[in-house]
Amino acid sequence: MQTIVGAGGQIAVELARELDRAGVDGLRLVSRNPRRVNDSDALARADLMDPVQTAASVEGSEIVYFTAGLPADTELWEARFPTMLRNALDATRAAGAAFAYFDNTYMYPQDDRVQTEETVFAPVGRKGRVRATMASMVLDEMARGDIPVLIARAPEFYGPGLTQSFTNTLIIDRLLSGKRALVPVRADRRRTLIWTPDAGRALALLGNTPDAFGRTWHLPTSPEHLTYREFVALAANVFDRDLRFTVIPRWALVAAGIVSASAREIRELLPRYAHDNIFDSSMFAARFPEFAVTGYRAGLAAVRDQAPPRPA
Repeated sequence: MQTIVGAGGQIAVELARELDRAGVDGLRLVSRNPRRVNDSDALARADLMDPVQTAASVEGSEIVYFTAGLPADTELWEARFPTMLRNALDATRAAGAAFAYFDNTYMYPQDDRVQTEETVFAPVGRKGRVRATMASMVLDEMARGDIPVLIARAPEFYGPGLTQSFTNTLIIDRLLSGKRALVPVRADRRRTLIWTPDAGRALALLGNTPDAFGRTWHLPTSPEHLTYREFVALAANVFDRDLRFTVIPRWALVAAGIVSASAREIRELLPRYAHDNIFDSSMFAARFPEFAVTGYRAGLAAVRDQAPPRPA
């Protein structure tokens, strides 16, 4: 039995699909309101803030994937995320299972240094500090050595379905609906994005590769590091939309936080949009040379093909 804890988000959906395609013998999806991705999925209802419910939800598992997400609310992150992770780690250890932690890059420095698995944590803002605390908890569990543990880290997403990211919200969704794309801070800085189905495929591969445990992995990304200007132009071409975008300067986004809770929640991430933001996944590529990374044009075409029809 393999179990996905926090099974409501797009990464969990992609992971569940890939594990099913790979013929995993028994897949359990755990969340407060779990829904099947595949017909054969087993469902377990659990509040990850409750250690007893969490322990019951992973009992009998061989591998536990932690993919839980929360809305972009700093106080909610501080109040819930570390506890949810601690309960999942304790439950996995009690079950004698392996633990695969899906992580992001919020704890990394927000400057132009190339990000590798060895990049030191230097979080900017409260959400970054929460993610640094959580990653450190998993690293401590890894060092303890009682169970196999790995960290699978991804940069900003783009992709189909309910993928949630600034790139999807400000660029992809707006272009698909015929609106002008919005680019945060600068359009001339290079960025690394990961296509969500690739993230799910790679996480499934790592979880089922015994020698992948005991380390942090950067999930595979395209070697192309497009600027937002280039990304918007490519998306407009693939979607057959006019190339129209507006760069929203940092001061305007900061000012928007005065009246908008959602804008306040992204302010601590703004420095990363002022610099090249390059995520190095060469370690994964060297270990898994057969893994085919989806290029941006192919990824955007799949997003287009899966999008609901545009209203007439």
